[in-house]
Amino acid sequence: MDATAEKAQEGLGVFERYLSLWVALCIAAGVAIGQLIPAVPNVLGEMEVAQVNLPIAVLIWAMIYPMMVQVDFKSILGVRRHPKGIAVTLVVNWLIKPFTMFGVAWLFLKGIFAPFIEPAVASEYVAGAILLGAAPCTAMVFVWSYLTDGDPAYTLVQVSINDLIMLVAFAPIVAFLLGLSDVIVPWDTLLLSVGLYIVIPLVAGALSRTLIIRAKGEEWFDDVFLERLGPVTMVGLLLTLVLLFSFQGEVILQNPLHIALIAVPLVVQTFFVFAIAYGWAYGWRVPHDVAAPAAMIGASNFFELAVATAIAMFGVASGAALATVVGVLVEVPVMLALVRIANATRPQFESRMATA
Repeated sequence: MDATAEKAQEGLGVFERYLSLWVALCIAAGVAIGQLIPAVPNVLGEMEVAQVNLPIAVLIWAMIYPMMVQVDFKSILGVRRHPKGIAVTLVVNWLIKPFTMFGVAWLFLKGIFAPFIEPAVASEYVAGAILLGAAPCTAMVFVWSYLTDGDPAYTLVQVSINDLIMLVAFAPIVAFLLGLSDVIVPWDTLLLSVGLYIVIPLVAGALSRTLIIRAKGEEWFDDVFLERLGPVTMVGLLLTLVLLFSFQGEVILQNPLHIALIAVPLVVQTFFVFAIAYGWAYGWRVPHDVAAPAAMIGASNFFELAVATAIAMFGVASGAALATVVGVLVEVPVMLALVRIANATRPQFESRMATA
């Protein structure tokens, strides 16, 4: 086992390390429940308030809150230390990534793969890809940063800034790109999703972080509270996937090829965005411990938010929701490949910095 693989084993917990396996098992479990016990998805699917499925909403809050509570907005003051890295991540995440995701998804799903996918279904798949592209990673990027010896202070700063931008940029970008793909934009549902799955968890995380640290101290917060909270995200994600695929079972059984077809543009987009950010950082002589996390945050996605928004806007049995879940399926193996690339090219960054 090489150094990168060894470090991956140390940096990733059992859940993160085998995320794609758990997702595959959840697909199987969800499809089985939908086919063998159809009353379960039927009953849970009817538990809605204002187009929000309550069981899934609770599970998604369980996924997102543990990520938001880790964000320290005071760290934003550290932006002065790495202006080039912040510039790379902000331009790539908000001015490039959403639009290249739309272009790549449209090219494959509405163009190259058009003979295999009905036009209306392909449009829903593109919509799911757009939701992934408009949501840069907030949690797993800490793992990718660790695996590439990234600067932890910089990683925290970029996550905090991206989360604040997401509050105001996510909805307009999604609405604009959905309009380009001829999908009717339910603005009320989109704004409701932003409120439910960004604003509320972010405010709750910031308040509870402040109160807990004030009462117990930062060491207890980091070593005890976050440690106990960790499994909540895992349970929330796995149960959400089981429920989602219990609704999606019939679609998957009829179109198993679609999973692979959706995965292709998502994988292409991930490598493409990483290449843009990482190459830009190299050309700009950004240190490797900043360049790696700056590229990783754009390459990976805040798939929890994408899944939640897809469900709220298009429904649990929609192609958009299916596309966002395929994003979860391919995330870990693709990102680990990028970790290897980043670690293998560290000497080039160091030699370039030495000649600066």
